[in-house]
Amino acid sequence: MGKSGINSIFSWQLVAIVQLLFLLIATHSHNSYRHKHGRGRRSHAGAGVHLLQQNHTVSLTNGIVNVLLTIPDGNVISVTYKGGDNLLETQNKENDRGYWDLIWNKPGAPTSMDKLEGTSYKIIVQNNDQTEISFTRTWAVGSAQMPLNIDKRFVMLKDSPGFYTYTVLERLKGWPAFDIQEGRFLFKLQENKFHYMAMSDDRQRVMPMPVDRIPGHGQPLDYPEAVLLTNPTNPQLKGEVDDKYLYSCDNKDNKVHGWVSSDQGLGFWMITPSNEFRTGGPLKQDLTSHVGPTLLSMFISTHYAGEDLALKFQTGDYWKKVLGPVFVYLNSDPSAKTNPSVLWNDAKQRMQKEVSSWPYNFPLSVDFLKSNQRGAVKGQLLVHDWYKNKMAVPGASAYVGLAPQGGPGSWQFENKGYQFWTQADQHGNFAITNVVPGTYSLFAWVPGFVGDYKHASDITITPGSNIQATNVVFDPPRKGATLWEIGVPDRTAAEFFIPDPNPTFKTYPYRAPVEKFRQYGLWARYKDIHPVTDQVYTVGLSDYKKDWFFAHVPKNVGPRQFAATTWQIIFDLKSIAKGSYTLQLAIASANAAEVQVRVNNPTSTALFTTGLIGKDNAIARHGIHGLYHFYSIDIPGTQLVVGKNTIFLTQPRIISPFCEIMYDYIRLEGPA
Repeated sequence: MGKSGINSIFSWQLVAIVQLLFLLIATHSHNSYRHKHGRGRRSHAGAGVHLLQQNHTVSLTNGIVNVLLTIPDGNVISVTYKGGDNLLETQNKENDRGYWDLIWNKPGAPTSMDKLEGTSYKIIVQNNDQTEISFTRTWAVGSAQMPLNIDKRFVMLKDSPGFYTYTVLERLKGWPAFDIQEGRFLFKLQENKFHYMAMSDDRQRVMPMPVDRIPGHGQPLDYPEAVLLTNPTNPQLKGEVDDKYLYSCDNKDNKVHGWVSSDQGLGFWMITPSNEFRTGGPLKQDLTSHVGPTLLSMFISTHYAGEDLALKFQTGDYWKKVLGPVFVYLNSDPSAKTNPSVLWNDAKQRMQKEVSSWPYNFPLSVDFLKSNQRGAVKGQLLVHDWYKNKMAVPGASAYVGLAPQGGPGSWQFENKGYQFWTQADQHGNFAITNVVPGTYSLFAWVPGFVGDYKHASDITITPGSNIQATNVVFDPPRKGATLWEIGVPDRTAAEFFIPDPNPTFKTYPYRAPVEKFRQYGLWARYKDIHPVTDQVYTVGLSDYKKDWFFAHVPKNVGPRQFAATTWQIIFDLKSIAKGSYTLQLAIASANAAEVQVRVNNPTSTALFTTGLIGKDNAIARHGIHGLYHFYSIDIPGTQLVVGKNTIFLTQPRIISPFCEIMYDYIRLEGPA
């Protein structure tokens, strides 16, 4: 071959190389553009996990899900699924799409929001199987920021249809005092894509749009969260009330919830595999998903409890806690375009898989303890109520838990430490596993019995320990034989009479009826049912399911005017024994309220008063319980008579229609 032929071949190869380089550059630019504008690259499962850092963003992708975050803040600005469009609301600013936040305040000062934005970014690990990245912020003495050190993590695993996030919070001794009112991780999804919300088998529905809540489309009601839909974009929702608290649930039930985009057949879910890091224990109620469309994972809040659940730090306090991880799960199914519940069913299965994998073995923070670094306790809970059974019986279905040391029932106010709960079997056997090392009190409460149990000895968990708890016997409060009882001791008022809502307010046609208390305006129905006189309950004739209104509230007597209400319990005694009788009074919820107890004379000095109690606000927030209160009230036999007797229960607080007492259970006992 001649020299000119060789040069021709060389020239052709050079052109080919240049063209290939241009193609690679163009492809890289196109992918960068798609990242920047919220579109992920289409790739295939099994491709491994990849990290791409550019300018002030970093993306994690595994061929199924792509997550784009800001550097060094750590805000999520894009989530895509299988190469589709950004699922977060692109009309929002980049720091208002997906983020962690805390609501905090200095003592006596107004609250403010801190989005836990980092000042430093670091790759913890990046390989084919896993990527974990960290966004940190260290508090500087004298800074006006919230005095916490923050380590915010995001994790993506190979072939996983989602990603994980968790945060480590720390404050050192000597740092300024402050309070935390709320802590959460949330997403604001595309409002034109996600219209169907699901949080349980029964509570699934087409949701209103954000515009439906503004004047011209919605009418504000008795508090800002509640809006009557007068001209919604979906005419079928006209007459309904929208309120984010309609979709609350107990921590123990708050494991998965989310949204479905029916036009895409795509679901976006929040899965919380453990409650150990949430405040207030298993019965604490909190928000899930609501109009936005907004998707929440709540870790700290005062909802359904009040200021008692706020974290309050003094100057000398040291504190460190891991919140999460939680799993953000995405799924799809073409049939979901007409039947979105198929994605809910799939999300439930994925939730069960995540729960069974707890504690996860992949988070790399040394503060998140793996299974082999934790311990366990087991035992059998017995209940000895001498009036019902001569011998102790199994505490069937009891809720048994380890929580930071405190008195009986203190777990429901606990907010700084971890809690670990389980439900006993029908024989009272329980096993609490994967407990973070530390010293705890062993607590329990048993459906069907009043009061709280605390084991006589605290329990110290060490790595690998498997402790057998002994002498776990609950003696529920009792002084004498039962003369009569009202209700069921289950820490709720659900068994009592709950009225239909005002016909003005339309009820969403769920595929199965939801609990009747999840309706707006039920407090006002008390006056409709008792327009002149207050409630009178006659033992032996009345039925608490029909004749005991579920909430003891003030009566509306005029525009923003309310009157105290006094309920009567009428009962007969054939004889009077010497000594004191006992009124066992269990309260399921209280909000800016009081119970005064009088016997046989409604105008006498109160025999007993709870004083002002409660900030649960359960009735306004469509709940049926809040924080539990229990009182044993002595009634001298000299105040009772042979024949007809009346106990008067007065609720005198009238500053708002939401002053309420929800009774759990009332029992009169004879002398010991």
